[in-house]
Amino acid sequence: MRLGMLQKVLFVVGLCYGLFGYCGNNPNKDIDIVLTQWVDEIKEIKFSYEKLNTPLLKRLQKNKSRLWNTNDSEEQLRLLIEAKKLEDQLSYNYRMEATDLSKIRYIKGLQIIKILYEKSLSLDHHFASVATFNEINNLSNPNHYPEFLELKGDLSSKQNKKTGFNLTSILGNNIYTSVVHSFVSLFSNDNTSRAKKEADLKDVECILDFTLRMHNDLNTIYFETAFLQKSNDGILKELEQLFADFAKPISYKTALKECRNSDDWDTVKEKLNAFMDELTKFANDESLKYKAHKMRINLEFSIDRLLNFIAVYNAHIDQGTKFYEKFRIMLNSYENEQQCATKIPPEYAKLKENITITIEKFNTAYRPVEINGSKMKEILYGINEYE
Repeated sequence: MRLGMLQKVLFVVGLCYGLFGYCGNNPNKDIDIVLTQWVDEIKEIKFSYEKLNTPLLKRLQKNKSRLWNTNDSEEQLRLLIEAKKLEDQLSYNYRMEATDLSKIRYIKGLQIIKILYEKSLSLDHHFASVATFNEINNLSNPNHYPEFLELKGDLSSKQNKKTGFNLTSILGNNIYTSVVHSFVSLFSNDNTSRAKKEADLKDVECILDFTLRMHNDLNTIYFETAFLQKSNDGILKELEQLFADFAKPISYKTALKECRNSDDWDTVKEKLNAFMDELTKFANDESLKYKAHKMRINLEFSIDRLLNFIAVYNAHIDQGTKFYEKFRIMLNSYENEQQCATKIPPEYAKLKENITITIEKFNTAYRPVEINGSKMKEILYGINEYE
């Protein structure tokens, strides 16, 4: 009554293809696909064993009924022996079903770790590009605008030698002291006509208005993005530790980062196949079933760790989404954008576009993993609450 050899071979091949298809050239496959496959494969395993066990259970029930209704000692002995064989076969099938379910959950768990790692690396790259984005500093400080530098230079050359003064390099680069000094120099300069002063001010009014209004908001985006990057570093470290815990039962000791960079998934497959062969052998031996049970526990413990990590990952993505929604509100708050459109550098519009794209990515590519409901119960424990 055991599963046929061909079915076993196809089953193992399917598992390996599932794992290494995702760990190879398709790291950005949607997790929903993995979860759906996970549920479908669990259902298939449970259905296969149900087909095996149903006739055995019927025979066992019929056997016990006949045992209760006969007084023939020879018939009783025969029925007892047959019942023992049926119970042994059912016990074996239950152990094999538990083993196969553990295989499914373990393989799919590795797939999800790989996908989440790729997503987190992509997110880290994005945060790093924003956190080192020189344009943010350039956008928020008038000293990086040629028109304002030209005005400062002109004022410096025309200032009164007796009453005028130049700022130090530190204060000269400070947005507030630089602007105040320029205003004081502009309006206290007797060598420049009123009309020229008004014209000079008009040339830089949008620059000064934009930088003074948006300076704090742009700095907030910079520092909070750096904070998000640091949080993402923590997510990557947790993923690497989770992979190490996952790989420990199969005696694979290479770190996730090194495994990914060297494309060492074939070695993972070899270790996994060897572990599964040993687990199946122990599960087949009545005297070693406890050892097989301990091996399955090691696999199941890894799955529980994955569930806990998914909750952490989801919180991280939710946080990032809220931060970037706030960034978008900040960038859209500049009330003179249309009036000063020709003076605001194009990097401002580009930053707004990047923020919008990032929010979309948070809602699609980086979105939280759905872990609630009957699907996750079936994935983790093989339980369908509607059955």
